[in-house]
Amino acid sequence: MRVTICDVGPRDGLQNEPNVLSPAVRAELVTRLSGTGLPRIEAVSFVSPKRVPQMSAAEEVVAGIRRRPGVTYAGLALNEKGYERLLVSGLDEVHFAFAASETFNQRNSNASVDESLGAAAGIAERARKDGIRATVTIATSFGCPFEGEVLYERVLERAERLVSKGFEEVVFADTIGVAVPRQVRRIVSEATSFTPVVGVHLHNTRNTGFANALVALDAGAAVVDASIGGLGGCPFAPRATGNIATEDLVYLLHGEGIDTGIDLGALVTVAQWMEGVLDRGLPGQVYKAGTFAPVAS
Repeated sequence: MRVTICDVGPRDGLQNEPNVLSPAVRAELVTRLSGTGLPRIEAVSFVSPKRVPQMSAAEEVVAGIRRRPGVTYAGLALNEKGYERLLVSGLDEVHFAFAASETFNQRNSNASVDESLGAAAGIAERARKDGIRATVTIATSFGCPFEGEVLYERVLERAERLVSKGFEEVVFADTIGVAVPRQVRRIVSEATSFTPVVGVHLHNTRNTGFANALVALDAGAAVVDASIGGLGGCPFAPRATGNIATEDLVYLLHGEGIDTGIDLGALVTVAQWMEGVLDRGLPGQVYKAGTFAPVAS
């Protein structure tokens, strides 16, 4: 089995940090991640700096990245203006995100779900014409901090609708880290019937993120988002904590015999560097405990 890991640390990881890192440091993070063998990196977000100041100066970040062949560099865009900025920047892939729950979507995107679905369709159409791959992430796929339970039928219906509009990949996000393996197995397995590529975006808020990752892959997911050092959280979700740590996920997958094409030691070095940049310990564990090579039985 081969899985694509997308590191979202430079975007989702840093957007919840109390301090705003300079564009040069953010570009350096992307460059360092590029050297680990990661196939895809979500580098920036083209959103209003007033709403998310940590993501300001996205164009400057992109310009400062030392790109490597074979790495896909992606950016988040939530509307036509954001897409225009992404297109001019020269990134390889557009990521669109909206929430399955109305309240969260209003707080996160300042739009209704229907408005976001319309914007998503427009971006997918433009991306197809421009030759840019388009991925959509459905936030709060497994639960909302404001509305509670989110019906999986509603999530799948919206996912299928967006695939029909041209999205080549659907990522189901456990934005607040409430999902358990049973839920993940159901939604991923059903989505594989209509979605060319299924992905998951998992948070480890309640310590179920890595179990959910294994179940998702077993159910047919081909993409897993993760964040260097376990950075992350959402500024619009109460008590949100970090994504599953990229280096912890890679350690787990390699131990299970799953190919990622990623150099775990190089990832650990980036996490250690990031700890120094932020001047605090990160949630990830492998970068602190060290790697280990188990003997295959």
